[in-house]
Amino acid sequence: MKTLFTIDLKNYDPALPRVYRPSVRGILLRKDRIAMAYVAKYGYYKFPGGGIETGESHEQALLREVREETGLIVDPESIRPFGRVRRVLLSDDGSHIFDQENFYYFCSAKASGAASPDDVEREEGFGLAYVSLSDAIRANRKPGLPYFHASMAEREARVLELLEGDELTRNKEALP
Repeated sequence: MKTLFTIDLKNYDPALPRVYRPSVRGILLRKDRIAMAYVAKYGYYKFPGGGIETGESHEQALLREVREETGLIVDPESIRPFGRVRRVLLSDDGSHIFDQENFYYFCSAKASGAASPDDVEREEGFGLAYVSLSDAIRANRKPGLPYFHASMAEREARVLELLEGDELTRNKEALP
């Protein structure tokens, strides 16, 4: 999968332990909107997805994470790679380097069910939202987000900008 970009804040001591966390993110387009997980507590959007568990394939993690966060049931036949983004920064508590590789996939939902957010997602008010790419970018670039969320929101804004310029995205009939 092609590398889209890397965000490395270099705000850490390289001698700190490094925690690697691979994750998957779903790109679900519907007409002129994109399905995003809205983080109500902080007012920004993230692509539905999350960490890949031990022994889990990217496809399995994508199906599970999108359903947990949004209730959308991804059609496995629709999954197509878009690219990967690496995010490296000091952890929230300052104890380690957080090194996250995010794998983004175009996909479509074949059905909708109930979301099952984890405790943190519930506390942060995660909810499914269909939003324009430009509105999501604008929301993610607002000042004042807490440190860890700001880097996540910026990651998503940059992917959204790439999608705005992507020929496949503009030609939505070609998407799964």
